[in-house]
Amino acid sequence: MSEQPVKGPASYFPSIEKKYGRPVAEWVDLIRSSPLTRHMELVSWLKTEHGIGHGHANALVKHTLTED
Repeated sequence: MSEQPVKGPASYFPSIEKKYGRPVAEWVDLIRSSPLTRHMELVSWLKTEHGIGHGHANALVKHTLTED
């Protein structure tokens, strides 16, 4: 049997870790520690404060908010 490809926000995780040099768990912790709660506020914050691209920021926020 072959493994199913990863879909959804998690499909971005390998490239996020490689590009920004931090494991996804650290980004999730950072998002959770933010006083912001709305999806697009968090995306904008990651983009402006941490230099993350829109797609990667969106994937991290979606994953984190879905887990919570």
